[in-house]
Amino acid sequence: MTVIVHHLNNSRSQRILWLLEELGADYEIRSYQRDAESNLAPPELKQVHPLGKSPVIEDDGRMISESGAIIEYLCERHGGKDWLPDRGSDAWIDHLEWMQFGESSFFVPVMLKIYAGRLGDAAAPLMPRVDEQLAAHVAYAEEKIGDDLHFVGGDWSAADVMMSFPAEIAVMQGFADKAPKLARFVEAIHQRPAWQRAREKGGAYFVW
Repeated sequence: MTVIVHHLNNSRSQRILWLLEELGADYEIRSYQRDAESNLAPPELKQVHPLGKSPVIEDDGRMISESGAIIEYLCERHGGKDWLPDRGSDAWIDHLEWMQFGESSFFVPVMLKIYAGRLGDAAAPLMPRVDEQLAAHVAYAEEKIGDDLHFVGGDWSAADVMMSFPAEIAVMQGFADKAPKLARFVEAIHQRPAWQRAREKGGAYFVW
C-alpha cells in the first residue's frame, strides 16, 4: 500500500522522505509550501492536522503525526526493522534516548534561536541564554556521536534519521568547526543516494 506523506518544504518531513527512500517503500508526496514572508505553513495543512504541522503520513487508512512516531512506524511496518535495535537491549535504550533528544531537548534551543533571531534587538536579553543552551546541546551530541558517525550501533539507524534535522540546523547555524563529527555526519547523510533522491522529490529545502 502506498504511504502518503504530507510534506512541508524546509521542514522536518524531509527526513521522512529520506527514510522512505532508504527503505524502498512506495510513497506519494502531497506538497505544501511555506509562506514566503512569514515562513509559516499554509492553512491547507490544518485540513490534514488540526495544528497545521508536517510531517503527517497516511497509511492503511490511518493518519500518523509526530516525527518519532512516524519513523518508528515506518521501520516496523515498511521494511526497516534493521534500522531499529533489538527491544530490551542496551542499544534499544540508547535508541529511545536519541529519539526523544532529537525532538525535545535538542530542538528547543534550535527553534528558540530561529524565532528569537527574527526579533532583532528585541531578543537581545534572551539570546545569551539561547546561545548557551544551543552550544551545550550541540556539544553533547558531538561528544556522544560515535567516531563512525552513528548515534546507535555501527550502522545507519532510526536514531540517525531523527538526529539528522537538528544536526543540519546546527551546521547551518555555524557550529561545524566546534562540532566536526556532526558536520561530517550531515555530509555523510547528504552523500547517500537515498537522501539525494528524497531531496530531489521533496522540492525546496535548505541550500547546502
